[in-house]
Amino acid sequence: MAGRRKRGRVHEPTLATILMVERAIHKAEDYPTKAALWKALPRKVQYQTFSRVIDYLLSSNKIILNGHEIVWIFPDTQKLKIFLNSNVRVPRRR
Repeated sequence: MAGRRKRGRVHEPTLATILMVERAIHKAEDYPTKAALWKALPRKVQYQTFSRVIDYLLSSNKIILNGHEIVWIFPDTQKLKIFLNSNVRVPRRR
């Protein structure tokens, strides 16, 4: 009995899985539905784990659901990265 899995076990996504899903959403030319994205992933992922990744991305404001479509909204363009890195830090007054 020690080797048996309990039903309803929660599958936590690894960082590699989260990054894989993020890249797939970000690189998609059109915004896929949740099911289409799941089927298009380069590696197989259990749907429960995939759903947890989508929930994480929603709660961290990286994506939104527009009806059934997934829309990437996280500001990570190259111009923004250059702008943020070129900002001058102002020292605090004491």
